Amino acid sequence: MGQADKEAPIRDHALAGQRCEGCGVERRVLDEETLEEVAQRREPGPQAPLAHRLRDSLSCSGPRLKRVVLRCVPVLSWLPRYSFRDYALGDLVSGISVGIMHLPQGMAYALLAAVPPVFGLYSSFYPILVYFVFGTSRHISVGTFAVMSVMIGSVTERLAPDDHFRVFDNMTDGMVIDVAARDAERVRVAAAVTILSGVFQVVLGLVRFGFVVTYLSEPLVRGYTTAAALHVITSQLKYTFGIHPKRHSGPLALVYTLIDVCRLLPETNLGTLVVSVVSLVVLVTSKELSAAFSHKLPLPIPIELITIVVATVISSQVRLERNYSIEVVGLIPSGLLAPVAPSLSLFGDVLGDAFAMSVVGYGMAISMGRLFALKYGYRVDSNQELLALGLSNAVGGLFQCFAVSCSMSRSLVQESTGGKTQVAGAVSALVILVILLKVGELFQQLPKAVLAAIVFVNLHGMMKQFLDLRTLWRTNRVDMLVWVMTLILTLLLNPDLGLAASIAFALLTVIFRTQRPRYSLLGQVPGTDHYRPVEEYREVKEIPGVVIFRSSATLYFANAELYSQALASKSGIDVGQILTRRRQLEARQRRRAEEAVGNSTATRHITVTAALARAGPCDGEVLPREALEGGAGEPCERGRGRSGVGTRCLAITPPGPHPGPQPRQLPGHDRREDSEKCQALAVVTSSCPPLSHPPVLSLPPPPPLSPPCTESPPSSLSPPSSSSPPSSSLSPPSSSSPPSSSLTPLY
Repeated sequence: MGQADKEAPIRDHALAGQRCEGCGVERRVLDEETLEEVAQRREPGPQAPLAHRLRDSLSCSGPRLKRVVLRCVPVLSWLPRYSFRDYALGDLVSGISVGIMHLPQGMAYALLAAVPPVFGLYSSFYPILVYFVFGTSRHISVGTFAVMSVMIGSVTERLAPDDHFRVFDNMTDGMVIDVAARDAERVRVAAAVTILSGVFQVVLGLVRFGFVVTYLSEPLVRGYTTAAALHVITSQLKYTFGIHPKRHSGPLALVYTLIDVCRLLPETNLGTLVVSVVSLVVLVTSKELSAAFSHKLPLPIPIELITIVVATVISSQVRLERNYSIEVVGLIPSGLLAPVAPSLSLFGDVLGDAFAMSVVGYGMAISMGRLFALKYGYRVDSNQELLALGLSNAVGGLFQCFAVSCSMSRSLVQESTGGKTQVAGAVSALVILVILLKVGELFQQLPKAVLAAIVFVNLHGMMKQFLDLRTLWRTNRVDMLVWVMTLILTLLLNPDLGLAASIAFALLTVIFRTQRPRYSLLGQVPGTDHYRPVEEYREVKEIPGVVIFRSSATLYFANAELYSQALASKSGIDVGQILTRRRQLEARQRRRAEEAVGNSTATRHITVTAALARAGPCDGEVLPREALEGGAGEPCERGRGRSGVGTRCLAITPPGPHPGPQPRQLPGHDRREDSEKCQALAVVTSSCPPLSHPPVLSLPPPPPLSPPCTESPPSSLSPPSSSSPPSSSLSPPSSSSPPSSSLTPLY
């Protein structure tokens, strides 16, 4: 393909973008209220009563029971459809390879858990069979795991230290450690914490708490496993140098252990150190060669198995334990153990450790399970994985196993050697069963230094995780900070407390990211419909008249102020000023409306007062406004009427004989005509019989009104109070006066 042919699609795409520059999309702008009206939000339907919902959820039918059983016991759904032609050979080879790896790793990780090596083999048998029945991942290898073993070891050595088992020896006339009693107690502690950890996982699975893994981000998990690997290496130094440092627990235990190791280095057993160095050189060299020629090898070289076989033969022939005081594995009983009830009295002492182990073990297993599920296109149920791991630990604890999880190295071998289903795990369990029944006792002379070397080599992959820092520095420095802080906190506080502190710090970074997100203005990439930040790309141009503002976090109360500040600084749109001006405008409009209403009310008060002053005196009785305005006032009494102004009822006195001076008629005016003119100042509606005679004014009208109706002496009219409309205080009506009218001005 020529250069012109290569550039043609790009040129056509750019021209298409240029042709669309003149196009416009007209769209109606809708506010929230209009959008709700147009879209017609669905109203939630009536909810069924609680009793009906409980009955439906607890009801059982044949199909529903079948679905529940297949979901809880996944092996029943995939094993009947197992294809021997497609999967059998790969699962058989993979199971044998992984089973061979279980032997050295199980014995080595038992040393990390501070229990006899044979219990590592038990932990590689029972839990695998349980996971085969209840697990949903096809490729992970469940069994002993270095991080879990270290966490178990910290508990067993804290609750069963060597100092509690020192006894007097008559042969040496000194204090020695009762190893048998110590190991028995440590096995009991390990089984108790394992069972409790499994119970936690089962309960979390039943309440559908599998989403907890979302809080274990990848930087946190990788930083935690790296710190746990350093704890493992530190715990194995005593087997490498043949020394016996004091076991420390709690915060800064790693620091104190390193200080003791350095202090005891002059007491190093040279024979143990030589065995360790030779084993390390052989293992590392073989691993590197196997990785370099992996594409040419049908199966990985079982160098670990070869190493322990050769080391066992040499140790038994040379008698390393007797001649050079090199520690060996010791007695490995044949056969399986009967189940033992857990010690309930220990549950209170291991409660926090068990919960931490349940979270860590589940996090490692689900991480590897999702990795393989994404690669091969199947689904891993996070809640079912919790149940599977919980049952594996709970059942395994009854048979004196210690807590298990997914091993990264064995899982990679199981996948790379052709394993397709958990039948490979069942085959590896059968390999361990053969070793426990027949072959296990042959490894009694295996030096512990060889097992420590195997642990170091298996942690080689975790040590490579330090390279994550360079990648995270370039991509996301907040994730790098989570990685570093997780490493530091786990090293200083031990794996259990370190995990809790690391999760808390990771949550704080989430809050920080939402409060301090990245804000940017977007512009259009020329010739395309893509938009990128204008401050990061030189060719990106903003659209004239359009501002596209983007935030990398969701807007909520904690970052609302920062959001508005960033919007104002980048786009010039100050939301705070807009809202302030809007509030000021609304307040100004509200004041004007109130002033207009007040002026209108005052005008009506003056008009009605003037009209009533021309109609007659009032007794000033007060009634509620609602009763007066709604027409529900008291019925008129004979001889007086009522008119509502504000909340004051004005009783109008009709004409008749009044005590005191009579009003004087002004010259040039007829009294009857003046009265009619004064009545015309207000529109009168009557709920009582109308007046039979025109009223006689007892007070002069206010000065603004002309022509005056009558002239009378000054009255005792008091000024209106601030809490009530203006009213007149006039002389009481005569008892013999005729019926009066109720005068009510129509506004």
